[in-house]
Amino acid sequence: MLHRNRQVLGDNFPSGKYTGFRREKIVFNWQVWPDKATLDAAEVTMHQDKHLEALGEIPFDPKRLILGCAAPISMMAALDAP
Repeated sequence: MLHRNRQVLGDNFPSGKYTGFRREKIVFNWQVWPDKATLDAAEVTMHQDKHLEALGEIPFDPKRLILGCAAPISMMAALDAP
């Protein structure tokens, strides 16, 4: 089971010397899985699900899509407000 999923639309990205998204709308998405085994099992299931196949043209350039995995080096959580 997916632990957490976040998807955000870029809102305030100041341009730097080597970076800048002024002419683009950027969407960041990341998922948090409880462990690698759960992710691997979900991947198999998703690839078998015909509902997840692309229908027609996708609305972005897939050559610019970055997929990958990462291991956490630091984790913080906000305390719940009373």
